[in-house]
Amino acid sequence: MKTLKGTPISSGIAIGSVFVKKIDTKAIEFTKADNTIEEKQRFHNSRNLAIEQVEGIYKEMLQTKGKEEAAIFEAHIEMLNDVEFISSVESTIETSACNAEWAIKTVRDSFVELFEALDDEYMRERAMDIKDISNRILKILSGNDSKDSFRFKQPVIVVADDLAPSDTAQMDPEFVLGIINETGGPTSHAAIIARMLGIPFVVCPDITSRVQMGQMLAFDGETGNIELEVTEQVHKEYEARQDAFRFKKGQLEQLRGTKAITVDGYEVALAGNIGAPQDADKVLQQDGSSIGLFRTEFLYMNRDTAPDEEEQFKAYKEVALKMEGNPVIIRTLDIGGDKEVNYLEIKKEDNPFLGYRAIRLCLDRISFWKVQLRALLRASKFGNIHIMYPMIVSMEELYQAKRILEEVKTELRNEGIEFKEAIPVGMMMETPAAALMADVFAQEVDFFSIGTNDLIQYTMAVDRMNGKVAHLYSQYDPAVLRFVKKIVESAHQNGIPAGICGEAAADEKLLPVWVGLGVDELSMSPVSILNTRGRIQGLIKSDCEELVTKILALKTSAEVEEYLKRV
Repeated sequence: MKTLKGTPISSGIAIGSVFVKKIDTKAIEFTKADNTIEEKQRFHNSRNLAIEQVEGIYKEMLQTKGKEEAAIFEAHIEMLNDVEFISSVESTIETSACNAEWAIKTVRDSFVELFEALDDEYMRERAMDIKDISNRILKILSGNDSKDSFRFKQPVIVVADDLAPSDTAQMDPEFVLGIINETGGPTSHAAIIARMLGIPFVVCPDITSRVQMGQMLAFDGETGNIELEVTEQVHKEYEARQDAFRFKKGQLEQLRGTKAITVDGYEVALAGNIGAPQDADKVLQQDGSSIGLFRTEFLYMNRDTAPDEEEQFKAYKEVALKMEGNPVIIRTLDIGGDKEVNYLEIKKEDNPFLGYRAIRLCLDRISFWKVQLRALLRASKFGNIHIMYPMIVSMEELYQAKRILEEVKTELRNEGIEFKEAIPVGMMMETPAAALMADVFAQEVDFFSIGTNDLIQYTMAVDRMNGKVAHLYSQYDPAVLRFVKKIVESAHQNGIPAGICGEAAADEKLLPVWVGLGVDELSMSPVSILNTRGRIQGLIKSDCEELVTKILALKTSAEVEEYLKRV
């Protein structure tokens, strides 16, 4: 038996014949353009046709799947109309006197490199969207823009080297049993569409070189296991897994309308993380109770100028209205570090994660930040908005941030503009400094939200993108768990709630730990909400508290993880 281990992206079991799809590797060559005006016109003609094609996909998705699924391609249309993208291609044609194909490739590669270098997974995955729209234009220019690449007449497992969101959108779940792609992650749009369509999805590098067209294959979208030799025994085993998966899925659907309450009555609020107003639909679709983290930096990125007050107000108001009075925690601008915004003209730094970023930038550019605070306060009258400050490390920073918010409130009152006077204000707990001073900070804010991604990074002094030290980055490390314990205890001693909004919030092995520590809210990718609810409903808080005592006595992350596997 030959088994490969891939990264699970979309759950489900697939057994079937392989269809291999590889991108055209024909190199795009530089050609000297005799007439740059004609090359720019070729670019615009192909771009306009690309827009028509994507609009077609958008309308089809809107009619057959729904608004949430279609929103991905609405974003692609915006990218195709993006001023920076268009001007960059035109400028490259003009300055290099090159063919349109070379200019598009150059700009595509530049944008992709920028996004893939980001630490934030959501933003890294946007590189695939840039590839998708650019490659669509290039296919049109080459005359090779077939729309039926993924229309099948018999069921297959698609094995691809670089699957685009528009490729996935063409797929019919009746004929696409599963997808194995060489690139991507759980927040890629291709993965999101696969989950929406209920298609199992696994990422496995170099998979196209290990399989052949028509080969029988089986894989598990929950574990990432891929069976390259499907014997009779393997076939029976995977059929049994399919039945078990369908049964579990049916059970999860029955959890809609229920709450995440342990056997002995302890309730944990389950919220969703979002990066754009339309993402709130995903939280509601997955029966989330609230928005635990709205990352507002995505409103500022991939554009030439900052969003003005009115644009931001409309975005925040839209989410507040959609959530109908349920809490919406909106994190103020967390830019810098791995998130570059050219128009802010932030100088390159040797250690950007320790530098001019997040609240530090906002407190330095007060008039710029006040635009966001005004928009947030104005939107507060339309729902239950909470304001959250990122990366506070000192009491001086918190005092200054609160002082600026009060100044904005005074300005709005003087202008006769309504807002929610008692809007809750909280802070991210994501540094050792914040954790150690949690008892003091808790006296000054209305809630804590623990950002485990950064808390782990700063506690362990690890750049998780650095392969040499990435093994030290672990949410199971006792130091990290002890910090979480201190933060939660400090919050409760001062009568405020403490939630977790990092990736560890939905870690099944850690859920008993979070319950045992008394965490009030877990905010996660919307697709994890129902599964997390089911897991919590099977826990007993008193047992979880005993587990925490044992876990915190362990000395290494490996010991902690191994112990939790046995729970």
